[in-house]
Amino acid sequence: MIPYLTPILLLLGLVAMSVRVLPEYQRGVVFFLGRFQAVKGPGLIIVIPGVQQMVRVDLRIITLDVPSQDVISRDNVTVRVNAVLYFRVVDPNKAIIQVEDYYAATSQLAQTTLRSVLGKHDLDEMLSERDKLNADIQEIIDSQTDNWGIKVTNVEIKHVDLNESMIRAIARQAEAERERRAKIIHAEGEQQAAEKLVEAAEIMGKNSAALQLRYLQTMSDMSNKNASTIVFPLPLDIMDVFKKLKS
Repeated sequence: MIPYLTPILLLLGLVAMSVRVLPEYQRGVVFFLGRFQAVKGPGLIIVIPGVQQMVRVDLRIITLDVPSQDVISRDNVTVRVNAVLYFRVVDPNKAIIQVEDYYAATSQLAQTTLRSVLGKHDLDEMLSERDKLNADIQEIIDSQTDNWGIKVTNVEIKHVDLNESMIRAIARQAEAERERRAKIIHAEGEQQAAEKLVEAAEIMGKNSAALQLRYLQTMSDMSNKNASTIVFPLPLDIMDVFKKLKS
């Protein structure tokens, strides 16, 4: 048995080295003598050492933190912007063969796309239209990574950092905007009040009884106050009577 022991041990070692177990979220890209053969997994697969090579690929969603980038907006404001990118491998074959390192390539593409897209917008759009910017960045990155077997599922801009002088300028702008709106609301209120007064005057002018009731109400309001002087309203019609007597 001794002469057969060495070959048996070598065979068992070869079998042990050939066995691979891939979990549900992984696939193995197998090459036969350097040429692509197949994508295998999950589960138990056999890879012959020295003849076949296997590269593991994770199919789960990967969270990529895009470093802060200096961006000059369309209105010449310099800001620092960072984002987070979510992507996953949908074609392990392309992810291994078409690009050397799909993770690093996607990271570099996300950084350049972030600067390019945000540089086409004003600062106000960066602050108020993040959903639209996120969708634009996602669409551009996803279209370019499609040849790598990568699917970009989501892009989120996390922070848009401004310098202190720009923060103060925005605060002054916001205060001026609030004052402008307050003045407009006050002017609109004055206009509506004037319109209502004109309507009331027209109604009272058409009905003398309504005018007399208004006189009486005014006198009632004055009598409820502690005033030393009482003013009696005098209808203008009485003055016409005195003019006729004088003539």
